[in-house]
Amino acid sequence: MTAPQNPLLNDRDVDFLLYEVLDAPRLCALPYFADHARETFDLYLQSCRRFAREVLFPTYRPVDASPPRFEQGGVTVHPALKQVLRPMVDLGVLTAPRPAAVGGQQLPLVVATLAGAYLMAANLSACGYLGLTTGAAHLIETFGDDTLKATFMTRLYAGEWTGTMALTEPQAGSSLADVQARAATTAAGHYLVRGSKIFISGGDHDLTENIVHLTLARIEGAPPGIKGVSLFAVPKRRPERWPDGGRLVPNDVEVAGMIHKIGWRGLPSLAMSFGEKGDCHGYLVGKPHQGIAAMFQMMNEARIMVGANAAATASVAYQEALGYALVRPQGRRLGARDPEAPQVPIVEHADVRRMLLRQKAIVEGSLALVATTALLADLAAHAADAEERERAQRLLDLLTPITKTFPAEKGFESNALALQVHGGYGYSSEYLPEAWLRDQKLNTIHEGTTGIQGLDLLGRKAVAGGGAALMALGAEIQRAIGRAQRAGVEPAWGERLGAAMALVGDVTAHLAEAGMRGDVERMLRHSADYLELASTVVVAWQWLAMAAAAREGLAAGASPAVFYEGKLCAAQYWFSTELPRVEALAALCRSGEDSYARMRPEWF
Repeated sequence: MTAPQNPLLNDRDVDFLLYEVLDAPRLCALPYFADHARETFDLYLQSCRRFAREVLFPTYRPVDASPPRFEQGGVTVHPALKQVLRPMVDLGVLTAPRPAAVGGQQLPLVVATLAGAYLMAANLSACGYLGLTTGAAHLIETFGDDTLKATFMTRLYAGEWTGTMALTEPQAGSSLADVQARAATTAAGHYLVRGSKIFISGGDHDLTENIVHLTLARIEGAPPGIKGVSLFAVPKRRPERWPDGGRLVPNDVEVAGMIHKIGWRGLPSLAMSFGEKGDCHGYLVGKPHQGIAAMFQMMNEARIMVGANAAATASVAYQEALGYALVRPQGRRLGARDPEAPQVPIVEHADVRRMLLRQKAIVEGSLALVATTALLADLAAHAADAEERERAQRLLDLLTPITKTFPAEKGFESNALALQVHGGYGYSSEYLPEAWLRDQKLNTIHEGTTGIQGLDLLGRKAVAGGGAALMALGAEIQRAIGRAQRAGVEPAWGERLGAAMALVGDVTAHLAEAGMRGDVERMLRHSADYLELASTVVVAWQWLAMAAAAREGLAAGASPAVFYEGKLCAAQYWFSTELPRVEALAALCRSGEDSYARMRPEWF
């Protein structure tokens, strides 16, 4: 019994999304992407696929088995990570979508994201170092002065140094308004930073000679709350003579402890201490007291990255379960009466197909959602028309919390089903599904928990501008319904989706009224349920778009036909089993049901 090699992602599915569902080559008509065509997209995809499968994936198990060590004040990572970091940089992972002026390829983010998903599926910890580095460099590219760009950004984009997000503090958690790290001005122009941070991914390691922490702190005398937080670049080591003179010297940044994680075990999560000796130099990025606004650029990019990681982690587990189910013999078909008949692969059993189809619906719906969100980011930044850029930005803002959450929450369920398909082998460490399940759980927490994403979606994004983003989403869904009708998709699917989107609009208006009356608690009481409601509808939109493209492919005689039939079957599953749930979710949100709102701590 030998299962086929795990492909990580389905190549045909990725090509389908890029070229049949989203028509990514249309971006090449925009000046920013004018040097690209499908040929350059495919070249980058093929390079990432090959590296992910042949080089990166074999490192996953040993890296998971031997996490980083914190010894003698520093962190040592698995040697395999050192072997793959530079080749990943050489692939262009750090800078693929960035401008040529900073060493980038100006590749559409939608292409870079799907190509990167292969790498994430192969070894998400290795990708984590580079994803954080790109985010840090992009922050400095956007908000930093020329000195910071020359000193930090160029080295980050070159892969010589890595970057982090140093936001969270022990006493504050996700409440960035309660950041207490301090920054004192100096006559030399830098700031002296002092404070503690926790859960800093990649905060120390021996992969590169330096690490640049994009750090939130308060300048002395700053106003309280969010409006008093500034952003600083704080290197682990600083040039002896600022900005680039002499050797690198310690910058009073120390590791205070390591968090021992259940997943993402190759990427250390650390407690960090800044300025215990009074000599931690920080360099202001952007304007004073504008740190949160600037940091949201990196945070929103990271949220989409988490969604991509979650989709990739669900995908690699689904592919493993599918390969196993195709070759694992056990039992006979229902109704078989000959006890000596050969056993059949477990994929022949209906309940196994149920589990596989649910995984397929979640995985491929998640990948489509991530790709759509990345395409919107491309259009928001580079569309030729200002109105089109604004519309894309509204949709991007609306979809970001959904793109972060759905692949992680439903991906965890999908990962659990992959383990279940393996039966007793699934819960053994000799098989990989248990490791991917551990990895996936972290994605529901990374970059803002599901509860935080629900508050963001309902409390800000859905009601912003009088619901302008929801109206834009409704228009996109109507376009998808029209395409599906022309393609010959089951008409009831479009009707159900249109009704479900109207229901989302009605529920949003109902809850917004409570907020306008000053009852914010009532408005947001079921924000997590609202997030699930909206996510279910948004993914139905993705499945209708894929069903339309599948019908178009079948009508054109494209091959393989079985690929398109599988898409239509998965779409049927979503519309038959998931979309009907929106009515109950909508009723719950409307009702204001208050069991957990009125539950007192002493009653638990």
